[in-house]
Amino acid sequence: MTYTAEQLDGVRRIKRCRNYYEILGVERDASEEDLKKAYRKLALKFHPDKNRAPGATEAFKAIGNAFAVLSNPEKRLRYDEFGSDQEHVSTSQHRHYNYYTEFEADITPEEIFNVFFGGHFPTGNIHMFSNVARDSHYYPRRHRNERAWTQEQEEEENRPQNSYSAFIQLMPVFIIIIVSVITQLMATNPPYSLFYKSSTGHVVSRETENLQVPYYVDKNFEKNYQGAELQELEKTVEKDYIDYIQTSCWKEKQQKSDLSNLAKLYRDERLKQKAESLKLEHCEKLSSLIGMHKGG
Repeated sequence: MTYTAEQLDGVRRIKRCRNYYEILGVERDASEEDLKKAYRKLALKFHPDKNRAPGATEAFKAIGNAFAVLSNPEKRLRYDEFGSDQEHVSTSQHRHYNYYTEFEADITPEEIFNVFFGGHFPTGNIHMFSNVARDSHYYPRRHRNERAWTQEQEEEENRPQNSYSAFIQLMPVFIIIIVSVITQLMATNPPYSLFYKSSTGHVVSRETENLQVPYYVDKNFEKNYQGAELQELEKTVEKDYIDYIQTSCWKEKQQKSDLSNLAKLYRDERLKQKAESLKLEHCEKLSSLIGMHKGG
């Protein structure tokens, strides 16, 4: 893993924070715009796909949870009223802030990040969490004399991996890649593609006779497929195309629903308008195809 000293110091700062305001670096009377600005800056800085320092994932979760709670007027009011009592430490020993308090958000850090940055940032390393019922096995309550981050955890996070152990861990990935490459080399190219693909020679545009579904073939296609064989192939093309359109339509509806739910959660008129303006282009194509099929 490659990370800078500045990134590691930033993660350690988040760990030392004792409340949500301190995590975001804002005052207790911070406005909604102040919270958004602080979150945008920290979310990009601590996203695990950009910050590889040990503990960056947990820090990113803490930042998302802090923003989700403080940006919700009702949760913020309750947090301001009861949060300090939970954070108070009577002993002189310094304790790190416990990310998993009673004040958790109803939305994952990944969802918050996607709302602000359009979902284009890679999310492969994010471990999503939500405000589900507590399980004592996963989130045991800390005793007052127990540190949230033990010395053993710190040592484990900062212990450098040697090249041999890293190779052993990556070996299954190498095997999968090698098998995939060999399989692709051995496999024969399909006779058609729903999309233009110069790498496989599918550059000649055609349409199915029944539903006028566009597809691409190679230059020798007409020599090999005629009559009944062509009809059977075009049935397969239309089935694959309908499956693709159905999947795309479902994704469009899901995106619109997610955006609408987020707009309701944060009472954000801009998100609401964006959700309402999203066009379901593939769903419209699907309706058109169904109409043509019935008409035929």
